[in-house]
Amino acid sequence: MAICSMRFQRPWLLYILHLYILVNKNGAITPDGEALLSFRSAIVSSDGILPLWRPEDADPCNWRGVTCDQKTKRVIYLSLKNHKLSGPISPDLGKLEHLRVLALYNNNFYGTIPSELGNCTELQEIFLQGNYLSGPIPSELGNLTVLQNLDISSNSLSGSIPSSLGKLNKLITFNVSNNFLIGPIPSDGVLINFADNSFTGNRDLCGKQINRTCRDDSGGSGTDGQPPSGQNQGGKKKYSGRLLISTSATIGALLLVALMCFWGCFLYKKFGKNESNSIAMDVSGGASIVMFHGDLPYSSKDIIKKLETLTEEHVIGSGGFGTVYKLEMDDGSIFALKRIVKMDDGFDRFFERELEILGSIKHRYLVNLRGYCNSPTSKLLIYDFLSGGSLDEALHERSEQLDWDARLTVIMGAAKGLAYLHHDCSPRIIHRDIKSSNILLDGNLEARVTDFGLAKLLGDGESHITTIVAGTFGYLAPVENIFHVRCLASNLAVNLFRS
Repeated sequence: MAICSMRFQRPWLLYILHLYILVNKNGAITPDGEALLSFRSAIVSSDGILPLWRPEDADPCNWRGVTCDQKTKRVIYLSLKNHKLSGPISPDLGKLEHLRVLALYNNNFYGTIPSELGNCTELQEIFLQGNYLSGPIPSELGNLTVLQNLDISSNSLSGSIPSSLGKLNKLITFNVSNNFLIGPIPSDGVLINFADNSFTGNRDLCGKQINRTCRDDSGGSGTDGQPPSGQNQGGKKKYSGRLLISTSATIGALLLVALMCFWGCFLYKKFGKNESNSIAMDVSGGASIVMFHGDLPYSSKDIIKKLETLTEEHVIGSGGFGTVYKLEMDDGSIFALKRIVKMDDGFDRFFERELEILGSIKHRYLVNLRGYCNSPTSKLLIYDFLSGGSLDEALHERSEQLDWDARLTVIMGAAKGLAYLHHDCSPRIIHRDIKSSNILLDGNLEARVTDFGLAKLLGDGESHITTIVAGTFGYLAPVENIFHVRCLASNLAVNLFRS
């Protein structure tokens, strides 16, 4: 009887199993959906749009920012602009074989542009501007024969412009401005048709398009070489004249400082507020402005002109790394300017290289470094201005105390910023001077970590990861905090809840 029962039930079991397989097969996400889920998994943070993408959906066609062909259900449009997306761009986007438009601009993407995008041969438009992408422009983009619009401006791209891009005969708009590109701009092919504004903001580019000749391997000038030698000599003469004037001005300024010191200058702190007059002396002695990511829509002349007007009244803080000034431009935009006095003769040896690294780092919970002014006597770092001041001020100097919810928000934001620095950014940066005065607050009392990398920059210049504790004199972070973000967050939490 049992045997008969088993024989009778077996077809039903097989039927149920078959139905289960069919249901799961029909409910499985499409290959395009799998590629987008891989893209989502690489994202570190966003404004909440990507969690709405559900892996259990049969296809991604109803996901926010995704458009599919109605007949084939293949993804043809991916638009996620202005969503605070932070993380690398997954190379699996190269599996979207029918993708026509990729719009990921004005986010916080970092890492390289995936060369796999060259597999998306139906791409007509690529918009990746306003991110923190680094590394070279992939030559594989030259495979996109139907590409009409390519905008990868305002990133941190380096290397030369691939000659393969000249083969994109259908290209209508092309923009690689405000990066760190070098070398000659290819003049063969379609790139010869684009004007200076497609390449501006790359200090080491040269070519016919921008009327700058390129130096050949022998150090002379080729057809795409540096300006003629006569122009260089004239430039040297002008520079020598400016140098003589600048030197005279600097000597006069130094004599003035000496006279001031005679009347009591030694009573002032080395990095105190009464140092403000030296800003004008710094920039008058010859200064250059370096901007990151095209974030400063001003000319160097306009910025230096504003720097010359800074006085003691503009000082908003001071600390172990220097004095901080409030810098307000003519259009009403406000920035924070940190003045760092040169420490020794070897200060310039790695300063610019390190600042380029710090300037390429962008995260929701880090204070954004916009650029810097390189003067003969000091470095002037230009940061975003945060109206909420420092956490130290909020805890100890204001009558209205932070409530528990606000303190928890600060703890979480500071911990996320440190976690990014210590684990996710490349190269990894150990803060080494974390404290309440290095946690700034915006208008909504959200935390931003600042002064990351400066302890290393002004102290040990040999490596990015070091056990030396550096920073504010008199402050010593626990040794274990140097390597463990959890300990750092716990330390901050204790201080927050004790206050």
